[in-house]
Formats: sequence, C-alpha cells, structure tokens
Amino acid sequence: MPEQATQPDAHVPEQVVRAQSGGGGGAPADPAGTRLGVFVGGLILALVVGFTLGKLLGPAESPTQGATTGAPASSPDAMGGAHVHSPLASAGSEVGGLSVSSGGYTMAPAAAVFAAPGPQDLKFTINGADGKPVTKFAIMHEKPLHLVVVRRDMTGYQHLHPTMAPDGTWSVRADLATPGVWRAYADFTAINAAGTQTALALGTDLVVAGDHRPQPLPAAAREATVDGQTVVFEGTPVIGASQPLLFTVKQGGATVTGLEPYLGSFGHLVVLRELDLGYVHVHPEPALVNGGVKFWMSAPSPGRYRMFFDYSVGGRVRTAQFTLVVK
Repeated sequence: MPEQATQPDAHVPEQVVRAQSGGGGGAPADPAGTRLGVFVGGLILALVVGFTLGKLLGPAESPTQGATTGAPASSPDAMGGAHVHSPLASAGSEVGGLSVSSGGYTMAPAAAVFAAPGPQDLKFTINGADGKPVTKFAIMHEKPLHLVVVRRDMTGYQHLHPTMAPDGTWSVRADLATPGVWRAYADFTAINAAGTQTALALGTDLVVAGDHRPQPLPAAAREATVDGQTVVFEGTPVIGASQPLLFTVKQGGATVTGLEPYLGSFGHLVVLRELDLGYVHVHPEPALVNGGVKFWMSAPSPGRYRMFFDYSVGGRVRTAQFTLVVK
C-alpha cells in the first residue's frame, strides 16, 4: 500500500450507432409503420432487460452515501492524474511484489546479503528489457518510486523514498535492525522511449546474517495504538468484490480532526499476505469520510494479512498496524 500511486483512469468504450441505408436492386422501402414497431419493440426489450439486471445486482451505493466529508487532498496525481496504476500494485484480486522481474522490467539490487543487522545503504536499479537501467519514471503520489521494506515475519515495516542518480541507480538508507530475511518492494511506473507507462510492484529478498528469531503474527484486531492515538477500522474485505474500509484516528475518545495529506492522500494502506508476502497498495478516496480515511479493497485470497496504515497528524507520519483474517 508499491507508497504512493495513482488510480487507473476508467475508460468507457464509446458506442457508435451507424444508420443503415436501404439496399439497392429495387428493394421496396421499409414502411414507416414497420420501422416504428421495431423501435418500440426494441425499447420495451431494453427496459425489461434493464429492470431485470437492476433486480439482480441491487441498487448501486455511493462510496460516501450519507457521510460527511472533509476537503479533498490537493495533489493532482492523487485524483487520478496521468499515472496509470496496474492491478499488480493496487487493490484488486491480484497481488504484486512476488517476483523480481515482470513486464519486461527487473529489480537489480547492488547487494542482497548483509553481514550484520543495523542501518544499511540499499542501492538498486530497475532494468528494462535491454538490460539497461531505466531513468524515466512517472510521479505517483508525489514520488517517482516508493520502496517498502519489511522482515518476512512482517515486522520492521518501513515506507521509504529513494533518490535516483543520473545513471538510474536508486539509493536509500534502511534500518534492517534484526537478523533474518527481509523483503523489499519497489512500487513505480516506468516510462519507455515511446512514452508508454508500465506500473509495477517488484520484490526482492534481503538477507541479514545472525540469530534469526521470527515473531508470531499478532492476533486479529480492529484497533491499534500509536503514540497515544487509537486507530480503528471498520469493514470486512471479501474475495472478488471491493468492500469499504474506513480508518479513523482517535485521541481521548474523540475523532482527530487534524489529519493532513501525506504524499497526496489522507492516508496510504499497504497490505501484505502471510507466507508469500504478496503485496497490495491501496489508495483512499480523496476526501475524508466522517473524519476517517476510506479505502476500497478486494481480498486476493483467504488467509491472514498484515495491514499498514500510514497517516499524518501535526506534521508527523505514523503507521498503525493490524492483522486481518480473510475467510
């Protein structure tokens, strides 16, 4: 939750209705009465089909129906912008970050094994199909690339923003504080020479030497405490259908009203699947809903997940962490 990415633009196919002229060869013209009857019959059929589908699908509900909303985040790319986000890095039935290479692009770390735990300088390139580092990326949620780092037991979560050198080498300092295997996800949108954008979330393992002691996944809960603030979420993700998740920050029992845009949105949600660490990065609706941050998510599969909700209050970014069970 690839930390900042924009949502794909929805393209609705344009329907073109072509008028058919009468055939040659002296064919008689269609009487006006016949044409009217065909038109009325078609109209009645369309109404019957539409009514039947409406009964089957049920009424559509607005994502913010009946809610009070705050001001939308101001970042243009948070509103849909030019960035096209792929299902591999968004809230769909697919997950990203499972492969170091996809779509003709490869994440190539300069080093993947570290002799001791602690702060590490991570360097990597995103190579194209020609094996050369890519140097042109679209801005998504105010950054050209988001790097999420977490240990494989889903502890030590970090949402980082590397800087890129002219030769395409990305660099950032990460705290690999404990021994074990860590996972690094690069969430980005590359632009090729033809201007085509490809949005991906690639992943690679980082191994830190030492006595590895994995931590058990915490029990599922709907609230988490961060620096004296309580974050609660409502909603239950299901498989195959997007459902709302509303995260609300509270302090002293009252909803915090000072949520600030962070990287173009009022919050970001990274969801990782247990065992394979499949990656889903979800972005919220542009406006606050009843003082909370509302996301829409479809669960990729049954199982246990760890959710990381990033938000900003008073100029400080915090992360609330939750265990989620999808049945």
